Amino acid sequence: MAAVQGAERSSSKKSIEGKKPKKQRGDIHIDMTPMVDIAFLLLIFFMVTTVFRAPQTMELNIPPDKEDTVEIAESNVLIIRMLDDGRVYWNISRDMAPELFEFDEIQTFIKDKEIENAEDHDGESKLVTLIKIARTSPYEQLVNVMDELQLGAIDRFSITVLEAEELEEVGL
Repeated sequence: MAAVQGAERSSSKKSIEGKKPKKQRGDIHIDMTPMVDIAFLLLIFFMVTTVFRAPQTMELNIPPDKEDTVEIAESNVLIIRMLDDGRVYWNISRDMAPELFEFDEIQTFIKDKEIENAEDHDGESKLVTLIKIARTSPYEQLVNVMDELQLGAIDRFSITVLEAEELEEVGL
């Protein structure tokens, strides 16, 4: 708490005639203990009530052996080819010519294809999305694809490199 200690008057000072003597100020001592207590209480309160954001991770399933293969019907594989200039092509089977579509619509596009696939397979979608990205594509393009897939809750996909013969399929 604050405390004021009385000032000592010195009789050695002479008052100058016609002027009032200066008022003596007392020493003021402020006890800082309660303020420190409140500061620490507030600090602890905010630390306890703050919700910490959990780290966002993505689970990756990597095959244990390069020689292992998984057989999937060709009608269940949606192939998306991403070129380094930003163009995106899709097709489902080798018989189908790759068609151009906008990257901004990739979430809804894959969801629509999953619904179509589920209708063909008695309500359960067996669609696997294979994303092929050109080696010369900027890293940002891969990050954008991963973000879009995560936002769309699309969890059955693979990412690989777009080979030279596949560039010929899209007309390059």
